[in-house]
Amino acid sequence: MITLATPADASEIHRVMLAAFEEYKNSSVPSSALDENMELIRTSLVEGEEIAFVYWKNDRAVGTVRFKEQEAALYFFRLSVCPEERGRGIAGQLLQALEEYALTHNFGVLQCQVRLSVAKNIALYKNNGFYISEKRTVIKSDGKQVETALMTKKL
Repeated sequence: MITLATPADASEIHRVMLAAFEEYKNSSVPSSALDENMELIRTSLVEGEEIAFVYWKNDRAVGTVRFKEQEAALYFFRLSVCPEERGRGIAGQLLQALEEYALTHNFGVLQCQVRLSVAKNIALYKNNGFYISEKRTVIKSDGKQVETALMTKKL
């Protein structure tokens, strides 16, 4: 079951995100997701800076995605599925929930940013109707560079 998150779900969102992004901890440029804390997520939800969906299985969060309403698109980030639950269609269902939300809120475009070095994520989005609309170099606070793709899906 997928629900819109409330601020009370922040700890579950944080737990799932950390589990999902753990695999990037030892990469040459670790994901900044690993630096986020539960309070940041809770505050962003309270203040309406972001919205989130939570995928529940047996009353336990196993997938999440956070998103923001922007002028030109519904922009999502930190799509996370617990490693032990991967391969069961959860990411696709979260993407479908985003698409339905976008359409009911008059957004004709979904977008996210993905590291070009993570081929499985690029493939996930391409298999769900996204295309690379732009390539970007992100410079992290420590000066390290990350090559990314802006992935876009027109609805």
